[in-house]
Amino acid sequence: KEMIDFIASQGFKGIRIPVTWGHRMGRAPEYTIEPQFLERVASVVDWALENDLYVMLNMHHDTDWIFHMERRYDTVLAQFEAAWVQIADYFKDYPLEVMFESLNEPRFDQDWGRDTPRYFEMLDDLNTSFYGIVRGSGGNNDVRPLVFSTLTASVSQKRMNELAKTMSKFNDHRLIATVHYYGYHSFSVNVAGETRFGQAAKVDLTASLDRAYNTFVKNGVPVIIGEFGLLGFDKDLGTIQQGEKLKFFEYMTYYAQERDLALMLWDNGQHYQRRLNKWSDEALYSTIMVPKGQRSSYTEDNFIFLKKGAPIKDKPFKLELNGNDLVKITHGEYELQKGTEYDILYGRLVIKSEFLEKLNRDEFGEVATVTCHFSAGVPWDISVYSYDTPVFEEIETTRNRFRIPVEFKGDLLATMEALYVKGGNAGPNNWTSYKQFGADFDPQYERGYIEILPEFFGEVKDQEPIRLKFHFWSGEVVEYTITKDGVKVTGMP
Repeated sequence: KEMIDFIASQGFKGIRIPVTWGHRMGRAPEYTIEPQFLERVASVVDWALENDLYVMLNMHHDTDWIFHMERRYDTVLAQFEAAWVQIADYFKDYPLEVMFESLNEPRFDQDWGRDTPRYFEMLDDLNTSFYGIVRGSGGNNDVRPLVFSTLTASVSQKRMNELAKTMSKFNDHRLIATVHYYGYHSFSVNVAGETRFGQAAKVDLTASLDRAYNTFVKNGVPVIIGEFGLLGFDKDLGTIQQGEKLKFFEYMTYYAQERDLALMLWDNGQHYQRRLNKWSDEALYSTIMVPKGQRSSYTEDNFIFLKKGAPIKDKPFKLELNGNDLVKITHGEYELQKGTEYDILYGRLVIKSEFLEKLNRDEFGEVATVTCHFSAGVPWDISVYSYDTPVFEEIETTRNRFRIPVEFKGDLLATMEALYVKGGNAGPNNWTSYKQFGADFDPQYERGYIEILPEFFGEVKDQEPIRLKFHFWSGEVVEYTITKDGVKVTGMP
């Protein structure tokens, strides 16, 4: 309850309550849902309604049995129908602020990208059954908003077209389509060198939301993006660089509003700290909550790296104002002086060496944060780092615990390349030399190592030296050679 109270206090208007029902259902043919479980779900729904939140109640992660529908059609359909008969009856007198979502990310295959006529037929059968059960169950259910997902909640045009066909046959204006969006894949997981929210990622986002708008909203069908975020968060919030992450969320929330698409942030524990009632990343929260009609501004990079012993120069940034004006720049309580400590030249923000030279750079790492304040949107932080070229050490150990000792010296890792010395890309996703952050390699700054993960070694050749190239955000590139021989791995600079 404290969690839901907090979410409501933070300005959110709705909450999606994902429920897995299958493990709480009895045997065929009744498939009775445990009464105490229904009561528990109802108590959570009640807490949300007490906070004036809209509620989306669904069937979530029941794919362990729905997944087998192609070969167990009658059994799966019977259990699905039994579940919704009971759910619809239990909540039939609840207010219309409670909507039902038939099934989260429906799929019938391990291959999330596979389309077959049979899959579309089965999803149509499930959705048609769901619609008939709810609409015929009495109470407020004859006019309750109902939510239907595309196959896997995908934003592909084919899958949206198929869902549109299903929904159109109901001739019911109280229906909502839903899709999920986790970004351009390479950027979303940080693979293939897509470390930035660049043109490819922006085009993918724009085109995906345009398809949802043109397929549904333009034709009078509301759309809820029932989950959005970045896939790399499943590994660590640091998988995607902070500034690039914020650019994604800024544009996502802006463009969804432009296309009249409702958004629901997916959070399985990364963003909101439930035990502490606080956000892991206040900047991310503030960015997605910018009011409609406003945008936030930002610079091309949100960092400055100053190398030990090197001359300090002015640092220019491309400035994306998004219709705003830069009002001031601060360092703590101190306001930087325009003209001497920063300037705007030809549409670029320049942090001048006169200011940077004043900073205490005795220690490696972040030595200062300067904050850009704009006429609208949220402030934008630029971190200043003191660094030197990272130093790697030799190691001989096993593939299950291959941790390269590293003196990071204040630098931060952007990505890693892996190439066989004799030629060719090494490791998983061998269509690219750039490996996946958090899946193939994982930097541990406080512990002083970079771990090359077992998944990487599972797809490399024995006794074939591999040259790793570690790309750091400072611009430094450090090479390191490893060789796997069975379970043993050696590494040297």
